Parts: sequence; C-alpha cells; structure tokens
Amino acid sequence: MRIRTTAVLAAVSSLALLTGCGAADMTKQASPFAHAQGAKTVTLSVQSWVGAQANVAVAQYLLEHELGYRVDTVQVDEVPAWDALSQGRVDALLEDWGHPEQEKRYVDDKKTVARGGDLGVTGHIGWFVPTYLAKRHPDITNWKNLNKYADLFRTAESGDKGQLMDGSPSYVTNDKALVKNLKLDYQVVFAGSEAAQITQIRQFAKEKKPFLTYWYSPQWLFEKVPMTEVRLPPYKEGCDADPEKVACAYPHTPLEKYLNADFARKGGRAAAFLKKFTWTTEDQNEVSLMIAEQKMSPEDAAKKWVDSHESTWRKWLS
Repeated sequence: MRIRTTAVLAAVSSLALLTGCGAADMTKQASPFAHAQGAKTVTLSVQSWVGAQANVAVAQYLLEHELGYRVDTVQVDEVPAWDALSQGRVDALLEDWGHPEQEKRYVDDKKTVARGGDLGVTGHIGWFVPTYLAKRHPDITNWKNLNKYADLFRTAESGDKGQLMDGSPSYVTNDKALVKNLKLDYQVVFAGSEAAQITQIRQFAKEKKPFLTYWYSPQWLFEKVPMTEVRLPPYKEGCDADPEKVACAYPHTPLEKYLNADFARKGGRAAAFLKKFTWTTEDQNEVSLMIAEQKMSPEDAAKKWVDSHESTWRKWLS
C-alpha cells in the first residue's frame, strides 16, 4: 500500500478472498459490465487489505439497495488497478495511498482517469513494536536504538540480523532502503500478505515475544494487539523522492478515490454517489473489524453499518 509505484490471505482461510494479495496483474479478471454504455452496472476495484474491502462493501451495498445498480468487484493489485481504471476495465478505485507516477500519466497527461475526491481517511505507514515491549524498553521506540536490540528480533528467516517484518512486496515500502541508509542491523522479511502478517503478529503477541513490523493505520488490528510506533527520522517533503536514498519516515497520506474518466462524466447517480462517498477512520475500522475479526460477510457487515449510520450515508445520495 500505499505512496509510490513500487507499492503497499493465505494464512487465515476466511480472509483469503478479502485480503488476498499478489504481484500478478489481475486486470484480465475485469467484469464484462465495466464501462458498459447505458447499463446500470458498476465495477469496483478491490485492494488487498481489509480496510479497502470495507469501503467497497458499503459502497456496493448502497449502490445495489438504494440506487438499484448491479455491482461487480475485481481484485487488482495497486499499480495494475490504475491500468484497469484507465482502460475502463473497472469504473472506480476507492482507496489509493498515493501513486504520483500513475496520477501524472493517467490523470494529468492521458486524462483517462479522474479524481474522485477524498475518502475521508488519512493513512500512515510506519514501524511498530508491541506496546508490551515498548513498556519494558522505552528507548526501543527511537530508531537510533534499534541496533542495540537487534538480537531480540532475530528469527530463522533473518539469520544473524534482526527481523523487520513486512507484508507483501507489492505494497508501497521503503523498508529495504531505510535499513540500508540508516545502517540498521536488520533484514526485511516479507510475510507475503496482510493476513499472513496478521497471523504472525498475533502469534508473537500471544507468546509476548518481541517483534518489529511494518504496519499501517487505519487498521483494526490495533484494537486487538496494541502497538507503539518507532520514531524514524522526520518526514520532509521530497525526502522519499529517490527510492534508493530514502532515510526518513513515511508521510501521513489523505487517501483518495479515482474514477475512470468516462464513467466520471457519464456514470449518472453511481458516479455522483462515489464522489460523495466519504467516511471516517472509525467508520472504516468498524466495518473492517466485523469482516476480519467477527467473520461476517462483507455484505452483512455493510448492512449492519448502514442500518446504524443512516445520517452519514444519506448525504452521499443527495
């Protein structure tokens, strides 16, 4: 998931369809209804993390039950999703964490993608340790002290270095460059997906073991496993411009929506609704928790949220 084109479950079977993630270009799975002229259909791109699944679940529920559309969903990785959007294979992408190269190519130059406005949620990537570890070693939350504790984080996968656990290689991550440029005695180890990473984090937490992980907010797991962020060198505009030279923290990123340009112009009430769709971090986490932790289907989770938040979503339909 989430800031540059290098991009930001297998382990929990019930989440496999919700947060499955891979590097393959899945645009060929586009719905035959995407960008169909005159049809009351909408195709939404689903990203591989449960927060994005929550956005789509609620949007789909309201499009179907309040506006009478048929909605199809297509799971596409972050960068290929832009290609699919440009080609009209999907109509809308509801949570983008910032891909300036794609934005320039498709929005500014080709004009095949249109901005859909803010989602209302601010995303942030960082490095985190469990709060129980931070309480035992308060100075561990400063990156300058990480080498002192590298031995605590060693695993079979990281060898004689400390392990920095990442999720999928397809996510936006500066971690390999950060480890190198900050001269840290750590090895980046990819869990493979959000769900696999969650499974490892929960296992470490159950056993009260040390761990250092790439993680992000908003994310429902913070409610189940309290984590404390490690302070990296402060983010300054442009400090991450060169992927090889990054030596600063990740920014706080207002998450954005994007629509296929033709759909934005001709998509009628569906396009108007998606442009107005904005909610809070708390809203997203509420639905995410129902899907990921309470094992509700996306549709049931969306219905439960919709039933209790009419004052929020009614404005999206006006």
